[in-house]
Amino acid sequence: MLYVSIAFIASAVFTLLTLRFGHWHARYTADHDMTGVQKYHVRPVPRVGGVSLLVAMLFVCAVAAWREPFLLKQLLLLMLASLPAFVGGLTEDITKNVRASVRLVLAMAAGALGYFFLGAAVVRLDIIGVDWLLQFTVISFLCTMIAVGGAANAINIIDGYNGLAAVVSVMILAGLAYVSYYLGDRLLVVAAVGMIGAIGGFLIWNYPRGLIFLGDGGAYFIGFFIGELSVLMLYRHPDVSAWFPLLLCIYPVFETLFSVYRKRWLRGRSPGMPDGVHLHMLVYKRLVRWAIGSTEAKDKVQRNAMTSPYLWALSSLAVIPAVCFWQYEYVLMAFAALFSIVYLGLYRTLVRFASPRWLMVKKEVDESECK
Repeated sequence: MLYVSIAFIASAVFTLLTLRFGHWHARYTADHDMTGVQKYHVRPVPRVGGVSLLVAMLFVCAVAAWREPFLLKQLLLLMLASLPAFVGGLTEDITKNVRASVRLVLAMAAGALGYFFLGAAVVRLDIIGVDWLLQFTVISFLCTMIAVGGAANAINIIDGYNGLAAVVSVMILAGLAYVSYYLGDRLLVVAAVGMIGAIGGFLIWNYPRGLIFLGDGGAYFIGFFIGELSVLMLYRHPDVSAWFPLLLCIYPVFETLFSVYRKRWLRGRSPGMPDGVHLHMLVYKRLVRWAIGSTEAKDKVQRNAMTSPYLWALSSLAVIPAVCFWQYEYVLMAFAALFSIVYLGLYRTLVRFASPRWLMVKKEVDESECK
């Protein structure tokens, strides 16, 4: 609890200071674009919440140096490895001029650093034939970079509404922390619960009003930790099925893979080009019918916040069975297949304007308010 509390307080206080002195840095850090295809806020909002997470994790390292000094070196190496992903995202938050491909390469570079600094290597996926290939160092190294970079990018993909990526990440990290505690792996426990506390301190300012955003820096930083801790768990604990972290993360991972398929093969576009038909955007447009047409900022903010719980519930359909059956490979595979079917069924329903009425949230709006 100490690590969670320290990280929570540090993150909450630093985020508060970021907001309090926003007039000093808003011209550089605020997201002023409110017309883009993936923009759903109603006023300029700072998008540097990731800095609070970094500060909070440094406090976690400081506490570890006092209480468990044997963890300090590994925690610092973990932080050092995260820097390419974090800096690449933060640079985009400030300059708005870093291409998605560059950020992905930097996230993969962070995975490479984790490989060398911590020995975090993908050596098995529990798939016949593939595990044999992972015996070769080059293939293992490339798969490690892809896994960590992909996880970082996946969290960034779902970071579209207040609280969405943050709460989904907390759920994933809680699953990792639970199994790590059962296995007695202090490094993974401290890193996971520390990040949970850091996200919690940020979240009280982000949800529901959206006073500050994670930004690419925050999303890539969290995603790196999720990817790196997942790789470390599989490398250090042979009893854990490789399908456990995959099922934990299947919502953001499946969203990313389906997005690539949809853009590249169905629409012939670059996967890095933004569009407005991610699942969370369809939920916003088709299910959260709250005050559609209203010009009131409070209605738009509330509609934004009401979108995320749908995706939290969807993610929980994978996280709960993953935690319950983390050793049972075939059960995890079955739930992964079930989640994929549910996701595709929901997506197909929404894109065809066939949304069930019982899933919709509506509010009647006086026509005079919309004029």
